Amino acid sequence: MKKFGLILMVFVLSFGVVFAGGKKETTTVKSTLPTVRLVTDATGIDDKSFNAAAWRGILQFYGDTWENQKGRGDLYDVVTCQTQDMYIPTLKQVSDEGYDLVITTGFTFADALTEVAQLYPDQKYMIVDVDWIGLPNVAEYVYAEEQGSYLVGLAAAYQAKADGIADPKFGFIGGVPSSTITKFEMGYIQGLKAVYPDAVVYDYYANDWGKPELAKAQSKNWFDSGVYAIFSAAGGTGGGTIAQAKEYRSQGKNVWAIGVDSDQYYDGEYAAGKSAVLTSMVKRVETSTLLTLNAIKNNAFTAGAVTLDMAADGVDYAPTNTELKAEVKAAIEAAKKDIISGKIKVIGTYKGALAAGVVPANLGAIDD
Repeated sequence: MKKFGLILMVFVLSFGVVFAGGKKETTTVKSTLPTVRLVTDATGIDDKSFNAAAWRGILQFYGDTWENQKGRGDLYDVVTCQTQDMYIPTLKQVSDEGYDLVITTGFTFADALTEVAQLYPDQKYMIVDVDWIGLPNVAEYVYAEEQGSYLVGLAAAYQAKADGIADPKFGFIGGVPSSTITKFEMGYIQGLKAVYPDAVVYDYYANDWGKPELAKAQSKNWFDSGVYAIFSAAGGTGGGTIAQAKEYRSQGKNVWAIGVDSDQYYDGEYAAGKSAVLTSMVKRVETSTLLTLNAIKNNAFTAGAVTLDMAADGVDYAPTNTELKAEVKAAIEAAKKDIISGKIKVIGTYKGALAAGVVPANLGAIDD
């Protein structure tokens, strides 16, 4: 019996070594690609805008597609916080789970991430639209939204001019007021006024990222009062602008929505080859997720703030809509070159734009 027991113990120990060896080998294979969790606000990756762009970058890094997502739940996944009260506990939970990188999207996560990142100094984090955290384990990315928004302002204004509209009116809908959303509005208005110096511009802030019904109601009021185009930088809320523009264009009314962050052309389709989204201000959030994941993979993670402007291909406009006239596209492409060269300087703060006399007073925009 003693001899049998000894043989059994040796077998068990040997199996344990083999099993441990197999586990170690599997871990080594997996470590060639980092693991990541994306933490979003309540609008999630189906917002067809900001969070969707971040998710696209993750999918691209792993060679997956939106339809496939073969690594989801293993190498990468997303956690959606239904309320801001969930930001800190969710960030703590994913930090406890030990992923190579934790990504948050949007300035509303700044305070929560600042608190949690200090509790987990060995965990690496990335955040978009924030450049003031300053911790050694947080990579921060901001974008020159005012530059891309200038282009879509030009697009709306030049399209109105090509349509022969003498005194067009324009609208801007923001989500939660902040210096980030202010950059969208300031650039948009400067683009409009480069073509129509006396253009009437209205703005409205929904104070929410996920209430499209608010944007739809406001857009209806504005369109009914003669507004030609509305640019929404409001996350999921902005879907209401697109919905109203679709409804009216399908009725033959000459109004336009302008998309944000992602190319929202297909969200505005109301007939074959027809979209109510004239263009979109493309903010390549996916660039920041790709840059950071590649840095993690190459053991080259760097904390601190990085600005992705037009020269760095961080912002652009979407030329997808075939109804965007050729002369309009030509004017936009010329402006892009002038922005990159520095000939055109777009002001991103309300205070600065007011001082330069390029935007009206009494807007809802704020500078943090």
